[in-house]
Amino acid sequence: YATICQANGLVPIVEPEVLCDGDHDIDRAQKVTEQVLSFVYKALADHHVYLEGTLLKPNMATPEEVGLATVTALRRTVPAAVPGITFLSGGQSELDATANLNAINNAKLLKPWKLTFSYGRALQASVLKAWQGKDENIEAAQKVFLHRAKVRKCSCCK
Repeated sequence: YATICQANGLVPIVEPEVLCDGDHDIDRAQKVTEQVLSFVYKALADHHVYLEGTLLKPNMATPEEVGLATVTALRRTVPAAVPGITFLSGGQSELDATANLNAINNAKLLKPWKLTFSYGRALQASVLKAWQGKDENIEAAQKVFLHRAKVRKCSCCK
């Protein structure tokens, strides 16, 4: 996929799927994430993918030590040549996804990549609830969306 994208002038967004549901602890989540990312970057190297021309879209750990565990896993596996990492909300609530992204950005570890987010549900849930498919709710939904976007921006731009 990444090789084909680059051959056609596109930037591949590499999105390994690591589910965060289950009753495992943060150490197990971090270890599995590191293993998956190691395999992904080995495969990219085997296929001569130009890492500087890719973006990573990983999961993030959800327990209390999210920032340190996530950044540690990324530092151990993602080459500094990768220019950016785009986090998924992974089905987390709006508040959890924002808090976790904030924790990642506040982790006191070197992060050689640009960090951002690619949230669907975690950015849209309250907007859809405010809108309810009714024209008369459009303005209220727009205000909710603007508020959610500003909160995300603050948690991402450290």
